[in-house]
Amino acid sequence: MQVGDPFSHVDTFAHVDSFAHVDTWVFDLDNTLYPPDCDLWPKIDQRITQFMIALFGLDGMSARALQKYYYQQYGTTLRGLMDDHGVGAAEFLAYVHDIDRSSLVPNLPLAAAIAALPGRKLILTNGSRDHALLTAEALGLGASFEEIFDIMDAELIPKPELRTYQRFFDKHGVDPQTAAMFEDIERNLVVPHQRGMKTVLIVPEAGRPDHREPFEIPGTLTLPHIDVVTTDLGGFLADLTAARGV
Repeated sequence: MQVGDPFSHVDTFAHVDSFAHVDTWVFDLDNTLYPPDCDLWPKIDQRITQFMIALFGLDGMSARALQKYYYQQYGTTLRGLMDDHGVGAAEFLAYVHDIDRSSLVPNLPLAAAIAALPGRKLILTNGSRDHALLTAEALGLGASFEEIFDIMDAELIPKPELRTYQRFFDKHGVDPQTAAMFEDIERNLVVPHQRGMKTVLIVPEAGRPDHREPFEIPGTLTLPHIDVVTTDLGGFLADLTAARGV
């Protein structure tokens, strides 16, 4: 799949047959269930920086540089703080997810598209359960998912670690051969694809804000672990169910 090209929507009908076997639909939370150009992730990102400023007594620039180093090296800033400084997960998660969600509005078309999918729907996030619940509720998706697998369920080992996905599969009885994964970070789709999941990368429309880190944004290379790229999750799901005759 070529990524980085200017497009607004994929030809869902070209993919419908390859999703015909899917009976479990797994969604990342941040920058996936809400639009990638939403202001929610920048708010969390800033709270992480503030946490590090208070923890280390650093200036903002130094704290942010350390934050991004940990994020790239460990998968989450929290993992680096835990391993190197013994920071408590509960304190960190409560602080960074204490944000204003008023910018989120119910996404009724997305809720309808998810509800129409045949089978189970789950959230798999590196964030906390409370953050997922509050965010899903603000988006009008509070009743859309069977369960949430959060960073605590993962024993604080974030995606893209193989053992995190395996814990998820085991805990919720998910057969990856009949499941699909929706994500905004392409490296988090490597293991799902290896295990047999269909993989969908959610990206911003061309010219819109993109809150991913530079190293998280793929170029125009062919990425074998990504089956579909779309800028419109709700539209893709709606078209998929329509094409399947669901």
